Amino acid sequence: MAGNTFGNIFKLTTFGESHGEAIGGIIDGCPAGVELDFEAIQVEMDRRKPGQSNIVTQRKESDIVKFKSGIFEGKTTGTPIGFTIKNKDYKSKDYSHIKDVYRPSHADYVYEQKYGIRDYRGGGRSSARETACRVVAGAIAKQLIPNIKINAFVSSVGNIFIDKPYQALDFSLTETNKVRCPDIPTAEKMEAYIKEVRKEGDTVGGTITCVIQNVPVGLGEPVFDKLHAELGKAMLSINAVKGFEYGSGFCGAKMKGSEHNDAFNADGSTKTNLSGGIQGGISNGMDVYFRVAFKPVATLIQSQQSIDKAGNEVEIKGRGRHDPCVVPRAVPIIEAMAALVIADFYLLNNKVKLT
Repeated sequence: MAGNTFGNIFKLTTFGESHGEAIGGIIDGCPAGVELDFEAIQVEMDRRKPGQSNIVTQRKESDIVKFKSGIFEGKTTGTPIGFTIKNKDYKSKDYSHIKDVYRPSHADYVYEQKYGIRDYRGGGRSSARETACRVVAGAIAKQLIPNIKINAFVSSVGNIFIDKPYQALDFSLTETNKVRCPDIPTAEKMEAYIKEVRKEGDTVGGTITCVIQNVPVGLGEPVFDKLHAELGKAMLSINAVKGFEYGSGFCGAKMKGSEHNDAFNADGSTKTNLSGGIQGGISNGMDVYFRVAFKPVATLIQSQQSIDKAGNEVEIKGRGRHDPCVVPRAVPIIEAMAALVIADFYLLNNKVKLT
């Protein structure tokens, strides 16, 4: 299986399955001498871990990171940083009923067709459990770029949207509620709706908005490695993501050029920012902002029609512990992947300047 590594200079390779002994990763390309804040890394892990509220999966994992290499006396050594995260609260028997059945809109069928074998316990390698490794690497990446601020938040659940621009929001409120929405009245509506959907044995999707501030001019390459292209790849690699837009996004397609162009100020900043902080694939110093769409979770606690390995039509019903809506727990994952992209381009820029 290829495709387990992300990044060009700051690289993350992940390993492990949802119900295996552990998951983990190797971070290569991290500069030497970075003094790590291990508490900050664990805070990021706690934001993503399951069981943190009554509107997410009730699987209980401490998600304590154990670093195995690449760190000495609290500082990075420049060698590969290896880490593991133990799996403890897995209940493989909850998945025995799908051993020979393909769940609708899951990776079950395509995995078995491609590899001839699949780990059906919790989705195996295709489980969102893998994203815990990304959060570890993202937390370290954030410490490489301390002046750059990355804030993600839930901007919609189903048809419930924040009706304010991000500039009018107080990001410090994001972590004050279960949904991770910085607009409290909207957060209350979202939470109530998720609980309603969960009672029905159903699931619901939503969107996460991410804002990256204090980005220097010059991150990104102008042809294939555009900043927004790498951000798009990063976000679309996350489980359940179905869409990515930055700046004006799809709304920009409705506008005239005279409405859409960002006029310059004398200092090189722009009066508006419909470009989303990126022009020609390169950051222009304005806020980089984008929105990511998540589909509803595919596992339903209600009956669905499907097929088994023999091609017989069967009825399937989800068991076990599942998120009725993934977006609240996906907020730190979005931030982590954004940090990986920014850190990678930051290191590339410094390398170019040195040569």
